Amino acid sequence: MFQRFRRWRWFWPFAIALCLTLASSLWRINSASPKALAPALPLLPQDPTVQVFFNQSEASVYTDPYRHIERYGDDLEKIIITAIEQSTQSIDLAVQSLNLPRVAQAIVQSARRGIRIRIVLENEYANPTSAAAKAEQTAAWAAIADTDGNGPLTLAEIAQADALQILRSAQIPLIDDTADGSKGSGLMHHKFMVIDSRWVITGSANFTLSGIHGDGDEPASRGNANALLRIDSAALAQRFSLEFNQLWGDGPGASPNSLFGLKKPHRPAQDFTLPASSVTLQFSPLSPSQPWEASVNGLIARTLTQATRSIDLALFVFSDQLIANQLQPKAAAGKALRVLIDPSFLYRNYSEALDMLGVTLRDQRCQVEKDNQPWAKPIATVGFPQLPPGDKLHHKFAVIDEATVIIGSQNWSKAANTENDETLLVIRNPTVAAHFEREFERLYRSPQIGGTPLLKRKIAENQQRCPSP
Repeated sequence: MFQRFRRWRWFWPFAIALCLTLASSLWRINSASPKALAPALPLLPQDPTVQVFFNQSEASVYTDPYRHIERYGDDLEKIIITAIEQSTQSIDLAVQSLNLPRVAQAIVQSARRGIRIRIVLENEYANPTSAAAKAEQTAAWAAIADTDGNGPLTLAEIAQADALQILRSAQIPLIDDTADGSKGSGLMHHKFMVIDSRWVITGSANFTLSGIHGDGDEPASRGNANALLRIDSAALAQRFSLEFNQLWGDGPGASPNSLFGLKKPHRPAQDFTLPASSVTLQFSPLSPSQPWEASVNGLIARTLTQATRSIDLALFVFSDQLIANQLQPKAAAGKALRVLIDPSFLYRNYSEALDMLGVTLRDQRCQVEKDNQPWAKPIATVGFPQLPPGDKLHHKFAVIDEATVIIGSQNWSKAANTENDETLLVIRNPTVAAHFEREFERLYRSPQIGGTPLLKRKIAENQQRCPSP
């Protein structure tokens, strides 16, 4: 035995060294912390009065407080909560849907500090028994609420995660768009908050998991692509407050004197001068019996016609024929026009993307949309972006000549224009525009545009279902 050991004595130092090296390597691998995610882009300068944030921005990193995922993006919920926590007098909130428990908890804490709180929601989301409200408590919501991870939700888990229950348990004053005595407006689609008659928080984002952070049951989701603005302007805040007061009337449980939808009087566009910005603000709806040019979509069209070089559009839906008609001469004159639309609406028969692509698709009755005008000189820069699974292009913005931004809750549709409670801002400020232009470039980095395979399939299916006479 001893002889055999002596024969291999040259081997043991190497073996021991090798074992120590492997052990050390394994320790380093197992003990190393995950590599931190770093911003991919530098921060852009912010205008002091009109600040811009995007939940999928590549210039910021944050940890999703519900799924505990480190991800790119501005933490829009933190911006909302900070504004709530810093309030000293009042908070007026009008938003289609709210299911973020941390926002609800911040509101309750502010109410306990003596802050006056008023909340307006869309009736389908304010009523927990409605189909839409139940849809909020799908697997995506349940994945967040199920804190012990055992599957079924307990009453305690629901109480901690249900934003509406948190608000109602604290008796926070809240109404919806049935407060006018109706069954609800076309859609209470506003997304704004007024703080202390000075600050306005607004944009395209609903105060929801899917609107800001991402779906609870889809780890790859990063939330529907949205923008949020934080504006410091007492004059602008006053105009938002007037809109809110019409919705609120005398509040819950009193006379049905709230005004929603077309019950509100026409509010023409109003101009505001901020330190470095010129801002135009208008609210929808406007009766279709009134001149379209006086509506919010009319304001959008007028602003687009002022373009001298370029127009970039990132839209959830685009179905207003009259706006498309205003864009056609700009494209024909050689102005750079790029358009991204959410794929769920992009190739529907009423989508103006089809006009720009020179394509006509018939509806379920094999009829062509009234006043349809496919462009004689189609453009190929129309399509949809690549987004994380489960996410939508929920933006409603345009950037014109890299200097002017159109942004708000308003989709570019007839329903938004003539039925819904909506907000639209036109902001003339190159610093603000730079943020939106960067967001557009991010979305346009690898888009599906022009004659995409999806479009070709839609055309083939349409022709098969509705053969030409």
